[in-house]
Amino acid sequence: MLRDLQKLSDTAYDVLVIGGGINGAAIANIAASRGLKVALIEKDDFASGTSSKSTKLIHGGLRYLENLEFDLVYESLMERHVQLKCAPHLVKPLGFIIPVYKGDKRPLWMMKLGVFFYDLLAGKYAVNRHQHLTKEEVMRLEPGIKQEGLKGGVMYFDAQMDDARLCLENVLAARGRGADIFNYVEARAFHKVAGKINSVTVRDNLSQKTFSICAKKVVCAVGPWSNYLLRLDDPHAKKQVRTTKGIHIVVKGQLSNHALFVMSYRDKRIFFIIPYMGNSLIGTTDTDYIGNPDNVKVDQADIDYLTDESKRIFPAHDFSSKNIVTAFAGLRPLLRSGGVLPSKATRKHFIYETASGMIVVVGGKYTTYRTIAEACVNRLTTPKFEKDCRLYARGTVSENLPEIVNRYGLPLETIQALAEKYGTRYKDVLRLTESDPKLKERICSCSPFIKAQIVYAIETEMAQTAEDIIERRLSTSYLPCQTKECEKVIRQFIDQRKN
Repeated sequence: MLRDLQKLSDTAYDVLVIGGGINGAAIANIAASRGLKVALIEKDDFASGTSSKSTKLIHGGLRYLENLEFDLVYESLMERHVQLKCAPHLVKPLGFIIPVYKGDKRPLWMMKLGVFFYDLLAGKYAVNRHQHLTKEEVMRLEPGIKQEGLKGGVMYFDAQMDDARLCLENVLAARGRGADIFNYVEARAFHKVAGKINSVTVRDNLSQKTFSICAKKVVCAVGPWSNYLLRLDDPHAKKQVRTTKGIHIVVKGQLSNHALFVMSYRDKRIFFIIPYMGNSLIGTTDTDYIGNPDNVKVDQADIDYLTDESKRIFPAHDFSSKNIVTAFAGLRPLLRSGGVLPSKATRKHFIYETASGMIVVVGGKYTTYRTIAEACVNRLTTPKFEKDCRLYARGTVSENLPEIVNRYGLPLETIQALAEKYGTRYKDVLRLTESDPKLKERICSCSPFIKAQIVYAIETEMAQTAEDIIERRLSTSYLPCQTKECEKVIRQFIDQRKN
């Protein structure tokens, strides 16, 4: 897809959203649905920051009950219901087991009480009802788990999601409603009349060209970069965001049949071991980070923390580096607070307006992004509260997939993979193969993905670099590919586009 950046400087916008993570994407989407003229810019790729570095969960946050944040948990559980209904191909129910061992900080009775209140808050929107598990039941459900000291456990239910693609769904929906959306465009300076922002100088980070965008209102939804953007507006602005680092690792193979909610021995924190794309996603850590958000990285100490704690739960598994597919680090943009541990800092959000008229979104958690975006847009136009599924994905595929298999001559596995990634948009991907049958070819033996998906990522989903596709559009980086053929093929398509 060609980047018509000229329209950004030629158009007078009602609102310019800075930040293409989940909050910014949803704000643009809802604002456009209300009839506003919207532009959104992101200095890197959509969801390239925190919004693709999550634990891939849409959840109420069982552990927030411990902090007595009942309102946050309730709001999150309601939003979990909305997302399961509105984006069923990207958000799916997932069962969690909490194994409890002798000497754990949180005893079995506390876990039983916790999941009881969790389902009580969810009410009729509970995904499934919790269960109490004996030691023998936990061992039957998860044969590889450590048996020594096991007291029993509980099972409860939340949801798993594809974070990068859920963000992209909002981006594409916003563009479909007339919003002008661009990645790799960075805000560089604010210009004001009578102290109020009326235009923003931006730079296209691909061509290095600069130009201005005029807008009545500017929204700052840049997460961990908020303090930097606030200083761009006012050099004396106080820091509003506390950034804490969370890292995850992906380990080869599926360690468990269910997701596991595990208590660490080292610092009594909670972390997860979750089945993901045929492997196991393990995380997360939670430590303060004071550096430049652009430079956040995975440290060996972080990996050792997760592998050591996981080894305690699965003593027979090899957690050496040869079995780690990938590791990634992200920053939580929390409300600035002092005197509390990172894991105890609130995940609530805060929206306010600066003296220059810029609306700033601070804090929040992925699950509540829709309510955060709605609250922000209600400051821009007539307040409206609704759970409109049309704001999201196009829903579940209802066609007879075997008929699609016969029509396109592709394996059922491939058709199913397309439907799960694109929802009803999977037909748009398949149409590309009608004019070029070579696009039916698999990218690599490590996955069912086909070459048409690369073209679709470039032409429709605004992928500009190979990493955009590898990390976020297709997420092949989570697959333990031995040949790296998938990466090679993707880079070839990107190079051909440049030439």
